[in-house]
Amino acid sequence: MDDLKTIDLLTELVSRLLSPTNPSQSDLSRSLSFATRLLSSRLSPSLSQDENAMAESIKRDLAVSGRSSDALTFSDLHSKLVARSSLPGGVQNRWALLYLLKSLSGRRSYSSGGLPSLPLENYNPNSNSASQNSTRKKNLGLGSGVLHISKDPENVRQNALREYSVLVMDDNEVEESALVRDVLYACQGIDGRYVNFRSLNGVDGYDLPDSLTLPRSTRTMVRKLCEIGWLYKKVKGFIDESTSKIPSEEVGTVGQAFCSALNDELTDYYKLLAVLESHSMNPIPTPGSDSGLQGNYLSLRRLDVWLAEPTVRMRLMAVLVDGCRGLKGGAMVGSIHRHAKHGDPLVQDFMGRLLKRVCSPLFEMVRSWVLEGELEDIFSEFFIVGQQVKVESLWQEGYRIEPAMLPSFISPTLAQRIFRTGKSINFLRVCCDDSGWAAAAADAAAHVGTSTSRWGLGYGQIDALEALVIEAAKRIDSHLMDVIHKRYRFKDHCLAIKRYLLLGQGDFVQYLMDIVGPELSEPANTISAFQLAGLLEASVRASNAQYDDRDILDRLKVKMMDYSDGDRGWDVFSLEYDAGMPLDTVFTASVMKQYLKIFNYLWKLKRVEHALTTIWKTMKPNCIVKSIIAKEGFVSILRKCQVIWNEMNHFVTNFQDYIMFEVLEVSWAQFSDEMESSKDLDDLLSAHERYLESIVEKSLLGERSSTLRASLFRLFEVILRFRSHADRWFERIYELQSRGKAESKPKSKERGQRLEGAGKAMTQLAGELFHKMGEDLDQIAKDYSNSLDIFIKQLPLQQHVDLKFLFFRLDFTEYYSCRK
Repeated sequence: MDDLKTIDLLTELVSRLLSPTNPSQSDLSRSLSFATRLLSSRLSPSLSQDENAMAESIKRDLAVSGRSSDALTFSDLHSKLVARSSLPGGVQNRWALLYLLKSLSGRRSYSSGGLPSLPLENYNPNSNSASQNSTRKKNLGLGSGVLHISKDPENVRQNALREYSVLVMDDNEVEESALVRDVLYACQGIDGRYVNFRSLNGVDGYDLPDSLTLPRSTRTMVRKLCEIGWLYKKVKGFIDESTSKIPSEEVGTVGQAFCSALNDELTDYYKLLAVLESHSMNPIPTPGSDSGLQGNYLSLRRLDVWLAEPTVRMRLMAVLVDGCRGLKGGAMVGSIHRHAKHGDPLVQDFMGRLLKRVCSPLFEMVRSWVLEGELEDIFSEFFIVGQQVKVESLWQEGYRIEPAMLPSFISPTLAQRIFRTGKSINFLRVCCDDSGWAAAAADAAAHVGTSTSRWGLGYGQIDALEALVIEAAKRIDSHLMDVIHKRYRFKDHCLAIKRYLLLGQGDFVQYLMDIVGPELSEPANTISAFQLAGLLEASVRASNAQYDDRDILDRLKVKMMDYSDGDRGWDVFSLEYDAGMPLDTVFTASVMKQYLKIFNYLWKLKRVEHALTTIWKTMKPNCIVKSIIAKEGFVSILRKCQVIWNEMNHFVTNFQDYIMFEVLEVSWAQFSDEMESSKDLDDLLSAHERYLESIVEKSLLGERSSTLRASLFRLFEVILRFRSHADRWFERIYELQSRGKAESKPKSKERGQRLEGAGKAMTQLAGELFHKMGEDLDQIAKDYSNSLDIFIKQLPLQQHVDLKFLFFRLDFTEYYSCRK
């Protein structure tokens, strides 16, 4: 400031600023010296030099404060200033003048009505003490420690920084280089001389002691920079804790891969810290200068720039570590994958690199399971879990999906395909003793262009994985269905069960009923299973069943169920079919139990039908009416028997037709179509399950038909009771008829008189028998009518449409409806 005019103007300005306080000559000199030094500095505000914007800002401030007239006055004065600037001696740097006025207006005090005083009461230009510098800094409003400097085309930033350090930073107890060194230590999880790890009220972190005299901005900056050290401590602690447990089920292969990926990221972090350490000790010259700075190149602010990106990565690693704690396998992969969907390219690149490492063991498990059927899961990390079961239960119970271990990037549909493909391979290998699946798996991999070698798949190749799984599932399932249908003749065995257990082979069933009927009428504890097996073989040879495949016939056996006191052979006799491996996967013990239930039900129905046929053969009216007994009212009794028999036969015939045609045949037709269209074993099992459910529901064997089934069994009991009575009646009638024929040829008069007396006795016995028969028939007819009415009333209430149609079959003439 060598211009005398400028010095005079500055002296006048300082004098006016200090005039309200009546300053002494020493105060005036001290203030003038400070103002001269301040104006001579190279510091400049970090604002764009826009005169119009600054003028508008001043007018807006005046208007907001309620001084509208002053705002108009300022606008007029500014216009005159602009107009005179073009004249000689006019003000050229109008923006700086407006900025000065605005700054002064923001700091002035109106208590005295004058200009604000300079905050320099204790300023001593010759003093370098800490207290003097502190006061100086306070008066200058530099407590925050940050002053923005605009770009300087003359490259004088370093001079400004030196002046700034003299004005502001002289009073720090700790040099910045020492703080930088401590921050670098904290970044490695090591306590420094000033920066230490401490915990207060449950909150831990690196911080400076409160006893140090430092600007608040410096403390804030140190805390911000030390965040990465706190994060590093957490990540490193997780890695060390997990590594100490290896090998164990708590960590697993996925956990090991995660720790390895974190270690690789920390390796890059260590390299950066080494570079920063070298920068902190070696000053670097700045562009435009001949030598380096007097201080270290690596300041706290430069360190903030260097650590910005690593802090983001370290913060993300800490979040992942917190989310993965206590997890393993697919659950850990899913937890990490949830953070991959991020808009920041830096985060996306980091997560992609990390997940590629972490998912490698999981994708290798998938590849091994899909192409080889091997469950390489030592630490229970895979979402498919194997269990030790019997061979026949391998498909249903040998494996299961663990939902908690299923990563979110594998959909449930894809997981189900993966699960079924490996399960099919194991089923073929263990149950079917087949090795054709290997060629099918190799062809599938070749078709989609995927390598069958280890580590051929990885994260980011979900489409390739899905294509491989779909193709492998299609080929392996197709091979499995060929083995089931062609090699093990699944449909032939299903047809054999339908013909023998579901009584579809009519001539075989009829002959079996005739040949074993007398034997089954005996008490259950007196019947020999070996004898019944011989009778079964005789029934096969006497019917068209003898032309079936011998392998199928050998699987048909007699089974005697558990019996109790009073049971007859009819109550415990049944047939069973041994499908053998691997078909017992379909015909499991529970499935065969359902078939046994259906057989017993149909066997009762056949027994009732056989009983009615036996009654018809017993009555033979053409053999009885010619007898002398027929003249004593037997014709009316016989007619009543025939009426009851016809009504019972009508019901049994229609009900049996419904079971055999509407239930069994229709269900079999649907099952045959579904069997042909089944693409995998699960489809086949589902089709067979629906087939059984259809038979059970339509045949009144379901839970919802228990009341109706009880009514049906009461009808069967009445019919069997009718047959039992009929056997006794006609046995007695034939006995009386035989006696009458023997005594109807007298040889003498005396013998004739005796025969006449015997004839009267026989007539009396016949009358008593017919009377008893009439009473029993009336009771049987009443019981049957009541039971039938209850059964028919319940039919319309059933939910299944076929059961409602059964009502129309039984009452198509509306006879029972009108009778009600």
